[in-house]
Amino acid sequence: MKIYNTLTRQKEEFKSNIEDEVRMYTCGPTVYNYAHIGNLRAYLFMDNLRRVLKYNGYKLKHVMNITDVGHLVSDADEGEDKMMKAARRENKDPYEIAEFYMNAFFKDLDDLNVDRPEIIARATEHIKIMEEYVKKIIENGYTYQTDDTIYFDTSKLDKYGVLSNRKVEDQKAGARVEFDTGKKNISDFALWIKAPENHIMKWDSFFGKCYPGWHLECSAMGYKYLGENFDIHTGGIDHIPIHHENEIAQSKGFSGKIPANYWMHVNFMLVNGEKMSKSLGNVYTLSDLKEKGYEPMDFKMLMFTSTYRSQMNFTWDALDSAKVSLQRLREGYLKELDGNDRIDELEIKDYENRFSEAINDDLNMPVAMSVVWDIIKNQKKSKDFANLLLKFDEVLGLDLKNYKKQDDKLPDEIVELVSKRDEARNSKDWAESDRIRDLLISKGYKVQDTKEGTVVKKG
Repeated sequence: MKIYNTLTRQKEEFKSNIEDEVRMYTCGPTVYNYAHIGNLRAYLFMDNLRRVLKYNGYKLKHVMNITDVGHLVSDADEGEDKMMKAARRENKDPYEIAEFYMNAFFKDLDDLNVDRPEIIARATEHIKIMEEYVKKIIENGYTYQTDDTIYFDTSKLDKYGVLSNRKVEDQKAGARVEFDTGKKNISDFALWIKAPENHIMKWDSFFGKCYPGWHLECSAMGYKYLGENFDIHTGGIDHIPIHHENEIAQSKGFSGKIPANYWMHVNFMLVNGEKMSKSLGNVYTLSDLKEKGYEPMDFKMLMFTSTYRSQMNFTWDALDSAKVSLQRLREGYLKELDGNDRIDELEIKDYENRFSEAINDDLNMPVAMSVVWDIIKNQKKSKDFANLLLKFDEVLGLDLKNYKKQDDKLPDEIVELVSKRDEARNSKDWAESDRIRDLLISKGYKVQDTKEGTVVKKG
């Protein structure tokens, strides 16, 4: 198996520290709002990696954090805590905010059939281990403190910026940007922060009532569950220049070691060629997709059209194509189940080898999917091919084994409701239209608005 390692900037053969076991860490969500589809791409990549490793026979010990404190509005220790900002926005307790959006996030993962990590670690449940981690860094001489913050001193490292190739000597105080005048270097970052009086999320510590810096939690929890050095660390490419650099810095300050041997990063998702932003109105959640009549698996299918290191452009046309492709794959699988042709064992082996070669070439899913389509297009139809597709689905995670062809004929009651909804829409009675839509959904149907009218399918 070969994977691209951001640390060395090259594709390398993967070798785990422990034979037949992979220990890895994934940066999880900051649970202050709903995850959008760009966020979810990172967790579909995580799912894909987990499944490929397991397909190759590895046992996994995988940690994903939940950031429910400490992530400031700017990744570079500026602004207020995102959890506090969300609490003020919704007039709720920050712990209540965290619980709600964490559950919403896991609902999205379940809808996408994402293989969940073995260990889910919430930051607020690991404050003590973070405090001890900071104390060790202080003891090793890598910090300094101001009145309200303990900073990591990046100038004490042999090199800062090993992932992004940033040079700490080019980032001295006052060099180019405004920053906290208490900092010695622009690249220095907060480990431990004294909480203001009105700050709800704070804990008693050696430095007073404090809360942790965002970067700290991943290093401390990675150490707790995986040790000083583990196999793989994953996240989005936006984590490279600050968050992951700071994780590496902290870990070197704590143990002298870079925590992970391989660093894997998923690229950004654009929407219609533009960066997602609220001002453009192009920030979509999985619920938005479902409301437009798409299945979560349609979105998952779309992810297989590009490699994880490629920038991806989301369009509704592309999602429509993925929807058609998924249906074609499902129907192809059912045809194989009904088939009785005999398939030569060497032909099966050839498909297996090609699929394995693709997924082990840095998770090249477009090539892996081309093997799947070759099976579907094969003139022979066989249960052997159906079983092979199920084997490949261990990596794809499209849940083919539970797919059953739906009866296209709708009950008379549903046909009548659809007709009434179209009448309401034509007369612009949106309240009645929404009421009937909710009723159809409650009866287990997916509702999609098209130019031709309401289209419903059994959910």
